Order: sequence, then C-alpha cells, then structure tokens
Amino acid sequence: MEPDLFTAAAEERQEKDPAGSPLAVRMRPRTLDEVVGQQHLLRPGSPLRRLVGEGAGGPAGPSSVILWGPPGTGKTTLAYVVSKATNKRFVELSAITAGVKEVRAVIDGARRATGGYGKETVLFLDEIHRFSKAQQDSLLPAVENRWVTLIAATTENPYFSVISPLLSRSLLLTLEPLTDDDVRGLLKRALSDERGLKNAVALPDDTEDHLLRIAGGDARRALTALEAAAGAALDKGEPEVSLTTLEETVDRAAVKYDRDGDQHYDVASALIKSIRGSDVDAALHYLARMIEAGEDPRFIARRLMISASEDIGLADPNALPIAVAAAQAVAMIGFPEAALTLSHATIALALAPKSNSATTAIGAAMDDVRKGLAGSVPPHLRDGHYKGAAKLGHAQGYVYPHDLPEGIAEQQYAPDAIKDREYYTPGRHGAEARYADAVEWTRKHLGRRRS
Repeated sequence: MEPDLFTAAAEERQEKDPAGSPLAVRMRPRTLDEVVGQQHLLRPGSPLRRLVGEGAGGPAGPSSVILWGPPGTGKTTLAYVVSKATNKRFVELSAITAGVKEVRAVIDGARRATGGYGKETVLFLDEIHRFSKAQQDSLLPAVENRWVTLIAATTENPYFSVISPLLSRSLLLTLEPLTDDDVRGLLKRALSDERGLKNAVALPDDTEDHLLRIAGGDARRALTALEAAAGAALDKGEPEVSLTTLEETVDRAAVKYDRDGDQHYDVASALIKSIRGSDVDAALHYLARMIEAGEDPRFIARRLMISASEDIGLADPNALPIAVAAAQAVAMIGFPEAALTLSHATIALALAPKSNSATTAIGAAMDDVRKGLAGSVPPHLRDGHYKGAAKLGHAQGYVYPHDLPEGIAEQQYAPDAIKDREYYTPGRHGAEARYADAVEWTRKHLGRRRS
C-alpha cells in the first residue's frame, strides 16, 4: 500500500467521529481559500494554485516546490489541501522514517502511473532537512525529469540543509509566521465552526490576548491550547474560557528555538547585537530564550567573550575579564546556577561603554597583509642573538627605550611598506579616552606623521 498522507481508514474514522481528532486536525483548511495567512503564496497563478490544478495546463507544468517556514505556519496544511484538491496521484513520505529505498519505490510507481494511465504524481516529503546528501541525491532524476512533482517541507534554512542541485530544480517558497490577526481569525473560526467547538464556550478578550501570546504565531499551538482550555472550562461547567482556566491549563509558552537550526544562530545574533546596542533588557530577553531552550551555557559564554573584545574592547578593559570569568564559572557549575553568572556578564557587557577600535584595527592590519603590504622587518629590529647576526647588520642601531628618560625611542618599527599606516583609531568612550591621548603622544614621539 502506498504511504498516503491521509489514509482512507483515517479519513473514514474522522468522518464518523470528528470529535475524536485533535482540534488542529479538524480545523485544517479544505481549500486554498480557507488557508490562514501566506497570502503572498496564494495569488492566482502561484505555484501552489497550479499544483492543485488551477491553470496547470499547457506545456509549462507545475514546478516542484520547497516550503520553508517555522513550525505551525501551514506547511503540512498546504500539502493536505493539495492532496485533497489535486487530480494527481498524491504520495507522502517523512524524512524521519523514509530512506532511499522508499524514495525509489515512489519514483518507480510514479513512472508506472505516468506510462500506464497518464496519472502524474505529487510527492510530499516532510522534514527534508533530515535527509542526508545521498538521500536527497536520489530525488534528483525524478524532479529533473518531472516523474514526480515534489513538495518538500522544512523548518531549516534550505541553503544549508538542502543540496544545491535540488534547490536549483525547485521553487523556494518561504512561509512567514502568522500574525496575531491571522491566529485570531483562526481561533474565532474554531470556536464557531461545526468542525470545531460549535459555540460550546466563549473566549473573552483577555483570554484571547493571552492565547495569542502563547501561540507566538503558531496556528497548531494556538488550537492545541484552545482545545485544552476549552475542555477544562466545559469540565467545570463554565460558559467561557477564563484567563485563570487558560493559565492553569497551559503553564507557559513553548520557546521558539531550535538548537540545531536557524533559531540557534538568529537568537544568538540578536543577543550580541542587543549587547552592542546597550539594550540590557533586550539582551536579557534573548539570554532567557537561550537558557529556556536548553542552550549549552558554554556556547553563550563564548559569544560573550567575543562580544567583550569585538564591541567593548578598550572602552572598558574589565569587560573581557568578566566574560572570561563567566565562561570559567559556567563550565564548572552548569545550569541552573549558570543562568545567574550569564545574567551577571550580560548586564555588565550591555551597560559597558562601547568601542570597536580593536576590531577595526586588526581588520585593517590584516587587510594590508592580505594585499601583500608586509615588507622586510627593519634590520635594527631583527634578532641579533645568534653568531654572525652583527655581520648581517641585524640589531645594529637599535635604541633600547628603557634607556631614555621618557621611555620611548624615535625609530622605525614598521616595515617600509606600511611605515606611515595608522590602524588604531581610538574612541573617546569610557576608559579608552586615555588610550586616545596615549596614542597621540606616542606617535608624536616616534616621529610618525599624523594621518
């Protein structure tokens, strides 16, 4: 039997006892017009409308598509709608359980269906990012020759998780998180629809607002929470879902964060940029999200150490020691106590004066080196400790700064190619102001021209 997305037995059972299915399943759209959100993907002539047979005739058939978006934005729902609306043969595989053998079986069946009775095949592959490169390679001939039209779904960035040849043969469709208005409309429909709660309970505004916060743009989460809270209210004999009942039923919102995917890098990036921007509250928010998601505290500590040099630097020389101490502490104590240490360091870094002069200085110096502006070390700076060095002129004429009253000697240190370069441009924030005065004084006494 083919691995059908929604088997006939399941559909028959759902039709006989719809209340036995979760609310999120019962409220799945039956047509593209019932889909909430994603209107940028549902315009007339769009790839998804062509997949369900709207204007799909002629020599230009529907394209394979990759659906990329966060959980709960409708990837599986869109596949379900296509399975219901298309007049094509529809087959579903999950990358969690399927392998190359199953893929080849679907492709062979598709070729037989096309050759035998002219029936095209649509293959829905859920969580394609879980397929290895070799497994994804097995799809290429079928997609390229259009033996199947592929609908692949992923929560991971396809540019990292899907092989380039498959990307180039498919259209990438990005699903956006649902807006509060999108989810609100879905909740109202679920409350009144015959497939939903049939007006069994009401949803006051304050409860609805909290439900939207819990959902975080995830339709499935919203409907799951609504169903649980509505069930609790009905058990109590209450005519509406009170805020208290909702809070009792759903303890807190799940953190939208995937330690192996985009969220891992996006939230980490937001943490560092909030510290850079001196927004201590935003920085603590992103730190909390990483902690609640179970992020490795050592990863967070490493990011803080980088931030201390990259964005604070000499404006607060204590920032790096604080970050290093935090990294050492979290490695020793772990969670939950490490949350306090990470909070300590994050607050200190966010409120510290900022300077990226160390970052730009080394960047400019490395850029010159990459361009070939290196040159020979001046002879008087070369190593003169070995026998014969003096005959080569090494270390001859070097002035020892400690022998001079001011502790600085006017002599050339840089190679000729960059002797007039000034890489370090000190800032005037915090402690770096004294470095700005120092660098001006030292360059003057070194006989360096000012840029």
